[in-house]
Amino acid sequence: QVQLVESGGGSVQAGGSLRLSCKYSPYKYTMAWFRQAPGKEREGVAGFRVGGITVYASSVKDRFTISRDNANHELNLQLNSLKPEDTAIYYCALDFGFTTDPLNARSYTYWGQGTQVTVSS
Repeated sequence: QVQLVESGGGSVQAGGSLRLSCKYSPYKYTMAWFRQAPGKEREGVAGFRVGGITVYASSVKDRFTISRDNANHELNLQLNSLKPEDTAIYYCALDFGFTTDPLNARSYTYWGQGTQVTVSS
């Protein structure tokens, strides 16, 4: 059974940092981070292409870093230089096999419960 458990959200001031983590069951998979702000659609934030190449949304590139610790079954997202517009619920997502569209929510079957990130100005 696939299980995803996010942690690490919180409230910070603009310019601050947070580190999100997602514990997952040990399956062969592809994973990514998404976020959803109130009244907006869920958007892809960071993921991996085939070969482990990282891919980011243009709005977070050079500020966020996705990483995976296979030994500890943990997917991480380092959020630096946070802005108020980064405020959202952040979700980790998982699917079996590989996807050619890692920032598309339709590429994933399994989702965590989400963790809130709030950035104040």
